[in-house]
Amino acid sequence: MNFLAHIYLSGDNDLIKIGNFMADGIHGKNFDHFPSDIQKGIVLHRAIDTYTDAHPTFRLSTKKLHKNYHHYAGVIVDIFYDHFLAKNWSVYSNENLDLYIQRFYQSLEINKEFLTDRTKGLMPYMLAQNWLLSYQTIEGIKQILTQMDGRTKNKSNMRFATNELTEYYSEFEEDFTSFFEDLKEHANKIINEL
Repeated sequence: MNFLAHIYLSGDNDLIKIGNFMADGIHGKNFDHFPSDIQKGIVLHRAIDTYTDAHPTFRLSTKKLHKNYHHYAGVIVDIFYDHFLAKNWSVYSNENLDLYIQRFYQSLEINKEFLTDRTKGLMPYMLAQNWLLSYQTIEGIKQILTQMDGRTKNKSNMRFATNELTEYYSEFEEDFTSFFEDLKEHANKIINEL
């Protein structure tokens, strides 16, 4: 899953959200210097990724992309699924998406002392372009995928993946809806165990 889903699946604890959000940039087991709730967020993030990568519905979605995007298919589906979460936000939350995102950005500012350098470097771009809200539209997804493609020196061709999103839109959305129910249940179980 991508940023929005990881934040959402963290529940109401801001530090768990932050740990989950920045976990991709934290490698190995060397994270015991963070506050315990951030550590929980990192562990939760890894559990979500492991569960997602092995889930048959997620794999079904990636199969639609393997031919053109090979090992980037999973990354692209992560972004697609964030799109469906943002688009259907009112199904999953009573809070307005824009307000939810603004509260998260504020919590990053308030807790800046705990953020990794990578996360601090990412924040100005994320806030200026409001990445999380941009997931609501296909155009927003295209911009995110184009930026990610640029990081691969345009070798991944991710900038073209909205073609498949449009072509198989209802199938991807059905995959997401089915999968996300399982993932929510799994994430809640992990949080309760932490």
